[in-house]
Amino acid sequence: MFIVFILLGSCFAEKDNSTANSSPKSANAESKKEVVETTMAEISTEDTSVPTEYKSALKKAKTYGDTMYMSKVGIYDQLTSEYGEKFSPEAAQYAIDNVEMDWNSNALNKAKTYSDSMSMSKAGVYDQLISEYGEKFTPEEAQYAIDHVQADWNANALEKAKTYQDTMSMSPAAIHDQLISEYGEKFTQEEADYAIANLN
Repeated sequence: MFIVFILLGSCFAEKDNSTANSSPKSANAESKKEVVETTMAEISTEDTSVPTEYKSALKKAKTYGDTMYMSKVGIYDQLTSEYGEKFSPEAAQYAIDNVEMDWNSNALNKAKTYSDSMSMSKAGVYDQLISEYGEKFTPEEAQYAIDHVQADWNANALEKAKTYQDTMSMSPAAIHDQLISEYGEKFTQEEADYAIANLN
């Protein structure tokens, strides 16, 4: 009987040692599990903490930026406009703060549109990009656009000159003045000269 007790005692001792040895691993695994569960809970909380209106405003902001190349201020105004999307200022600001957008690229795309479709001058495009009544880009974004847009300003001046000649029957001198006017097309003297020299 004494021998049996010794053997049993030895078995219990080994079991206790095994449990003691595995305890740190188990604790570590439990700790990792708790961290993962906590992180997932935080993510879930973050998702549900954003009001639906804010998420909708963010989607609209991305749409306006991606498809219409609007500026940051332009999008905000459109989101909050009574004649636009009618989002709350808070939802619109959330959208602007969280939308992933390259504003320089948007300004560049707008500049290309004005040059290609309206034959505007460099100064005219720049002013339209920064105008409070236009695109509302920052001066830095507008300058980036002007510096990188591929446009033939001489060709644009000629197109404008032809338009004035064909639709308003203006004289070459009057067209020239309109092309270089600060209140007109804002082409350079050289660009206007090119246009007049190449009118049919």
